[in-house]
Amino acid sequence: MKIAVAKGDGIGPEIMDAVLKIFEAANVGLKYEYVEMGKWVFDKGYSNGMTPEAQQTIESLGILFKGPMETPKGKGVKSVNVTARKTWNTYANKRVFQTLHGVDTVFSKAGIPIDVTIVRENIEDTYGGIEHMLTHDVALSRRFITRPGSMQVIRYAFEMARQKKARRITCGHKANIMKLTDGLFLECFYEVAKEFPDLKADDKIVDDLAMQLVIKPDQYDVIVMTNLQGDIISDLCAGLIGGLGFAPSANIGDHISIFEAVHGTAPDIAGKNIANPTALLLSGLAMLRHLGLTEDAAIIENALLYTLEQGIHTGDFGDKSIPASNTTQFAEAIISNFGKTPKIGAKTLHINEPETPAVCHLERNAMMVSKEIENEKIVGVDFFIESVEQPNTIADKCVHHGGLKFKLISISNRGTQVWPTGSKFTNLVNQYNLRFEAINEQALTQQDIIGLYVSLSADFKICSLELLNMWGGKKAYSLAQGQ
Repeated sequence: MKIAVAKGDGIGPEIMDAVLKIFEAANVGLKYEYVEMGKWVFDKGYSNGMTPEAQQTIESLGILFKGPMETPKGKGVKSVNVTARKTWNTYANKRVFQTLHGVDTVFSKAGIPIDVTIVRENIEDTYGGIEHMLTHDVALSRRFITRPGSMQVIRYAFEMARQKKARRITCGHKANIMKLTDGLFLECFYEVAKEFPDLKADDKIVDDLAMQLVIKPDQYDVIVMTNLQGDIISDLCAGLIGGLGFAPSANIGDHISIFEAVHGTAPDIAGKNIANPTALLLSGLAMLRHLGLTEDAAIIENALLYTLEQGIHTGDFGDKSIPASNTTQFAEAIISNFGKTPKIGAKTLHINEPETPAVCHLERNAMMVSKEIENEKIVGVDFFIESVEQPNTIADKCVHHGGLKFKLISISNRGTQVWPTGSKFTNLVNQYNLRFEAINEQALTQQDIIGLYVSLSADFKICSLELLNMWGGKKAYSLAQGQ
């Protein structure tokens, strides 16, 4: 079986060489095709951080094992790590955090075992990177949460939880504030939960979840979250088990999957052969299991756990009274412990059942659309304008623009209503939202909206607009604070 390998930047080549040396010593049945990705590829003029040949190879093989990669700062280019995940629709980011004996933490010393799996949505949310300056003072980031995208990652999380015999699956969210976006994600969670009555499904507001994970992490099992929240909470969980040096990551898609360590390139120690390869090794073991090489994975993981139990460590962790091993020595120690079983957490050996990735040659992009149950109706529009005038002055100017179809309902600033009611204690910026709704609930068309746009543009610079839609009797837009 052949997979694509990108060694990465900084400490990437060192830790990747160490991991592949361990795989070779274990006679893992893989062949590697090395691809060009990372900062040095950016520097050669490829704006997405990979050569066309690398993209073609990865798409033909279906599996990418990659080291940490750096994105050049200040050059206006996107992260190659995020680009790879989004380009190949690896919608589920699975990160497993387990107590490792030999890696001392507050919880290991207290005898509290941790075994938490975070499944983070990988494509949408603010990681879409869609941003605009609406005025010289106001930046906008668009946060997309979609029903098809949410259903993909949530169904994966439930199927994975059932497979690992999880006792609980929790949805982390902020639906109490972001009622439409996180509300949609939470709605999808409970919709999928109906298909898995054997699993205990519940939800937690993300700030409460963060506190609970720090206080009693052993209460949690599988947690599924939106992209940004999942990124932050997964790093919190890494801290619970000893840091990012022990945090593996698998990016799972229908056609292509990427396995990588969570940590960065650590340029300050690059080339010194002192980096800790554990996170990348654990990511590689997740890849082996994904490919059906479960016996190989168990042999290597038992050797890793046994090595850690013996107090063997790199310089970033462990008993400081025991001399630290360098990267090469740490890998050699693991190899020398093949066949040995740790006292705690030993993995059961299962015969390898290799599964060659089913590579698809797609003719077109897949379109994910759910069935529209209710008919859509346009009931108004939000215009985002630039102005330094007071709310009453803006409202007076808007009176003659509404005509026979629109009435001005509210004016808000940074999400807080400032007209027709509000407070003089609300600080303003130079960007307002003017909300117009249809008079007598008459149906509106896009042509009506354009007509209002043209009329308003005589008095205001219009930065952006959003339609106010309804499906059935349900409003598909939020209210301003105080509206």
